[in-house]
Amino acid sequence: MSSRKYKQYPAEFRESSAKLALETDQPMSQTARELGVTPKSLYSWVNAYSGDNGKTRTSKEPASEEIKNLKKELARVKLERDILKKAAAYFAKDAL
Repeated sequence: MSSRKYKQYPAEFRESSAKLALETDQPMSQTARELGVTPKSLYSWVNAYSGDNGKTRTSKEPASEEIKNLKKELARVKLERDILKKAAAYFAKDAL
């Protein structure tokens, strides 16, 4: 019987692979194939990474904060646009 040697991956590689798998829209099996690891390994790294240490939750918070800020900015820009439309209509009426 031959003994099977398992490849040891550095902790940094496992963590970055888990981040990549969580952040991309593609299936984890495809991400694993592109990284050259087994899907089972990638799933276990993702489970370990997104466990109780809270790293994935904090990575989502800046995105939601950015969305909140972008919505505020969009509302401000829409208000400015509406004011400019009204001003243009007012001055166009006086020009006639």
